[in-house]
Amino acid sequence: MGGRRLRGVALVAVGLAAVLAVGACSAGGDSGSDAAAPQNAEGGAAEGSADRDQAAPGGTGGADLRVDQRSIIYTGTMQVRVDDVDTAAREATTAVTAAGGFVGGDRRSSQSADARAVLTLRVPADRFADVIDQLAGFGRQERREIRTEDVTEQVVDLDARIATQRARVESARKLLAQASSVDQLVALENEVGTRQADLAALEARKRRLADLTALSTITVTFLGRDASTAEEDTDLGFRTGLGGGWTVFLTSVRVLLTVLGAVLPFAVVIGVPLWLLVRWRRRRARRTPPPGGPHPGSPTPVGPAGGPVSAPPPVPAARSGP
Repeated sequence: MGGRRLRGVALVAVGLAAVLAVGACSAGGDSGSDAAAPQNAEGGAAEGSADRDQAAPGGTGGADLRVDQRSIIYTGTMQVRVDDVDTAAREATTAVTAAGGFVGGDRRSSQSADARAVLTLRVPADRFADVIDQLAGFGRQERREIRTEDVTEQVVDLDARIATQRARVESARKLLAQASSVDQLVALENEVGTRQADLAALEARKRRLADLTALSTITVTFLGRDASTAEEDTDLGFRTGLGGGWTVFLTSVRVLLTVLGAVLPFAVVIGVPLWLLVRWRRRRARRTPPPGGPHPGSPTPVGPAGGPVSAPPPVPAARSGP
């Protein structure tokens, strides 16, 4: 009995030792994995931040550009009332030329105090604000409107498309140099021409955007002291309607007189001979009697009750004897 008890105790002790060993191993594995997880997380975060830092200049760098690195189109519209329109226009031209720009358009109407001048000015983008303020100082500014358009994405897209299209043109030229038949030569020449035309169109768009971003556009209107504007011409009321109606009436009369003056020479050249011809035919028709009718001088026999005389009844022929 004592030996059996000892064996049982030994078996129980061995089982407990095995259970404790397995528990210690599992605890060590869990602690190791728990310790490695933060390290992996920290390493992944570091790698992610490094990847983002490397990708920022190429991917999201466009959003982080400074204003002076972006492609922006500036457009301004102004209306300034001055004492002398011609003098203000000359001073504006001088100011724009001194700023490195030029006059793109000049439209004037000189009528003393009712004069006006509309100038289209192209100035460098970095001098846009200075020129605007300088133009406003020539007189009393009545209206100013400034618009901006950011075309940075369009410029970047055009650069990428131009580079791709140039590569396509070069590849087509290489294939053209390796053409071995007339059909291949003709097909590749057409392909090269099409790709070069597409490349030229993209480059033209790029030049247009470069011009608009490099030189801003300012449209300034100089008005004389008594010159009216479009806002002043939109007044409503009885007097305005009466004036408008009278203006339309006078315009209609002038139009009718113009049409009459244009038709009168034709009426004289064609209408007078035609009227004389009609009159001559009427006179001739009155003098010529109708054919087969009674003589105008012979009286017409009248029957009873004023009616016409009927012809006498026919006489029967005499019968001969036997």
